[in-house]
Amino acid sequence: MKRSLRVTAPLLASTALALLTACKEKEMQRCVDEHDQVVADNLCQGQPVTRTEQRPDGHGGFVPFIIPMYRTYYGGYGSYDIGSRVGGGGYAPLAGHSYGTSVSRGGFGRSFSSHFGS
Repeated sequence: MKRSLRVTAPLLASTALALLTACKEKEMQRCVDEHDQVVADNLCQGQPVTRTEQRPDGHGGFVPFIIPMYRTYYGGYGSYDIGSRVGGGGYAPLAGHSYGTSVSRGGFGRSFSSHFGS
């Protein structure tokens, strides 16, 4: 009985390790507005859409401050559903992480397509 336990334990440990490293789930990548709400992916494609605000410069004047209206949000929590809020991620992809995007949204049979980012 001891002999089979010595073989089984390392085999199970190596199998678990292989599964954990090989099947790493992709993190979400979504297009969001300036309030971190999910919008249609096509709004983040092409040229960036921005708005300009005036911020105090600390010397009694103002300087223009450009804010992107739509930008890609990497990782974090939330969903792909339009209008949902995201958080816990960031606006730049992290090295060593892979991200997936949504192809279609809503209804039964939701489908997703993934691509790799860095």
